[in-house]
Amino acid sequence: MARSPGSEDSSRPTTLGELKASGWKSVPVRTEIRNNVLTKIAAGEPVVEGIMGYESSVVPQLENALLAGHDIIFLGERGQAKSRIIRSLVALLDEAIPIVQGSEMNDDPYHPVSRHARQLVAECGDETPITWVGRDDRFGEKLATPDTSIADIIGEVDPIKVAEGRYLADELTIHYGLVPRTNRGIFAINELPDLAERIQVGLLNILEERDVQIRGFRVRLPVDVILVASANPDDYTNRGRIITPLKDRFGSQIRTHYPSEHSTEVAIADQEISAQQYGGTEVIIPDYLKETLARVSQLARMSQRISQRSGVSVRMTIANFETVMAAAVGRALRLEEPLAVARPSDLAAIMPSTIGKIEIEALEHDDDEEIVQALINTAILQTYKDRIEIEHLGEVVGAFEDGLVVEVGAQVPSACYQQYLADLPALKSVIGPLRSMSVEEEASAVEFVLEGLYLSRRLSKDHSDTSASYRIR
Repeated sequence: MARSPGSEDSSRPTTLGELKASGWKSVPVRTEIRNNVLTKIAAGEPVVEGIMGYESSVVPQLENALLAGHDIIFLGERGQAKSRIIRSLVALLDEAIPIVQGSEMNDDPYHPVSRHARQLVAECGDETPITWVGRDDRFGEKLATPDTSIADIIGEVDPIKVAEGRYLADELTIHYGLVPRTNRGIFAINELPDLAERIQVGLLNILEERDVQIRGFRVRLPVDVILVASANPDDYTNRGRIITPLKDRFGSQIRTHYPSEHSTEVAIADQEISAQQYGGTEVIIPDYLKETLARVSQLARMSQRISQRSGVSVRMTIANFETVMAAAVGRALRLEEPLAVARPSDLAAIMPSTIGKIEIEALEHDDDEEIVQALINTAILQTYKDRIEIEHLGEVVGAFEDGLVVEVGAQVPSACYQQYLADLPALKSVIGPLRSMSVEEEASAVEFVLEGLYLSRRLSKDHSDTSASYRIR
């Protein structure tokens, strides 16, 4: 790796002569990243951190693309971690590299590109002052929007510099855009198809031909940049959205996807909300409810009543986790319970966080809330069948046949559920595999079993605004 000679800023060379004496060698950014990827692979470390569900699909393709030195485009629907992957590539750059002091383009002291850096090296020689930039300063990112201009991407003549007395023919009048300022680094474009065709042409030229025009001023810019982009497949494959030469410029096209297992979706959501704080209140989402929430998203991705053109984002799962946690905290505070544990009755709260992240197909008589409720019911039933053993269920149903009625709800105190368990010992045996320990966790488990019996048509359920009652059918 082309690491800096010293670990401390004070030990790093500050002039071109000192840099030469230190033995530091300059390598292209593609070589730099390739060397760092090889080091991670040899050490058994993941190439990108914090990415789940892609170990056997996206990650191997990404490794090959980086080792090959390719420009990369990630194709995938929303919420498939495309931007996260792109930003994680910054960690594959060296910790710091030297640049000519005052350079706007991260000029390599050995091979300066900009007019300022070339003049400074020519005048000062080995006394040329240099500074060091960290990896984060070598990453540029732009969301492609219709109003993106050539000035944003490549550069423009700076009228202030002209007013200071410079001629238009002077390269020093140019204010460089994002790509030149990311020289010796990674430049990312999100939602590439939204970039106007004339801007795509300029981008192609600067990356491929190294020869661009700014207001008629011909500039040679041999920038050393890896281009990474993201796009939705539906937009990317439409004719006319991407110019053919630019599409051909990408060495690798990597297709992302949603988690194939609900356990992976749960792990992603857990990772994203691990730092969530609620004023010191401990919040628990039981595993069976986490699994249920993940299944809601996965069922939505298979539903014909929900548009699949833009996908069903993993962000929906994360938002639903957060919503259920918020509902549990609110109940715990109102009822003065020491532990906030999510219950199946809290799933009613995810309507807003779900409806806001899906697009319902325009079919006659479809109601958004009915569609989402059907997803929730199916998810609960699938999880119930996977988690609950049928032993002792007959005893539970038998107690209801004797006239037992159980009232539950998001605002029913957890202590009330203890009476149900006392009246119905068989229910205690049923919730045992759910590993319930606290009073609050047992309340949640009781609700889960009763709702499963209702959805499997062994009990009936009467609804009110604040509670629900289970009884024999």
